[in-house]
Amino acid sequence: MNSMNPTILIVDDNEEILDFIEQELNDKYTVIRALNGSEALHILKIEAIQAVVSDVMMPELDGFELCRRIKQNFEYSHIPVILLTAKNTLQSKIEGLELGADAYIEKPFSPEYLRVQIANLLTNRAMIREYFASTPMVHMKSMAYSRADELFLERLGEIIQQNLEDADLDVEKLAQFMNMSRPTLYRKIKSISDLTPNELINITRLKKAAELLLEGKFKIYEVALIVGYGSQTNFGRNFLKQFGMTPSEYIAQKLGHL
Repeated sequence: MNSMNPTILIVDDNEEILDFIEQELNDKYTVIRALNGSEALHILKIEAIQAVVSDVMMPELDGFELCRRIKQNFEYSHIPVILLTAKNTLQSKIEGLELGADAYIEKPFSPEYLRVQIANLLTNRAMIREYFASTPMVHMKSMAYSRADELFLERLGEIIQQNLEDADLDVEKLAQFMNMSRPTLYRKIKSISDLTPNELINITRLKKAAELLLEGKFKIYEVALIVGYGSQTNFGRNFLKQFGMTPSEYIAQKLGHL
């Protein structure tokens, strides 16, 4: 099992079903098990989970309530949740989706169908993260999958923008501005964007630079200084690495399309 595999939390009060699902998933994913919703919430506090697959009917804390708590908790709201249920009524499906479930699978289910659902959810998120990182004019809130995440990314983006000239802006300072602990902020940014806070700060600098370059009011070296780069060479190298073109190529390409 590769430690780089995404980690999936599976939740069911039936050990045989857990064995069955784990067997089906453990070639592609690191699988962690929980017997009920309460146990699952405890695991979410200590493990970096990429997706949750949960039964609906469980004692102590059922799948609906687990889904509700995941989607309402700021630290976990970005995690996709797949609900499994023997209830195939339309009302139960609506309830699950209203609580923020990302997919709803009826029992008995095809293991292949579950694998495809998980893969699609994780692939879609990866594509959106990649699009954000490589496209100059895309806002970071495009990566949000819940209202809570959208508000978080909007606030985070504003704070980084307001402090772009500070070359020493880092996760410590960001955490103070956001009124969050450093580990919580780091974990949240990494989970949503697959970037470290410092990488996200740098991409935000470069996106702001792309915006300023198109305005045409500043020379390239002036833009570099405005967004917190002391060296135009370093700025140009980072811009090329991030967006696949130099600042001057970017200007020429964009102005050529106007």
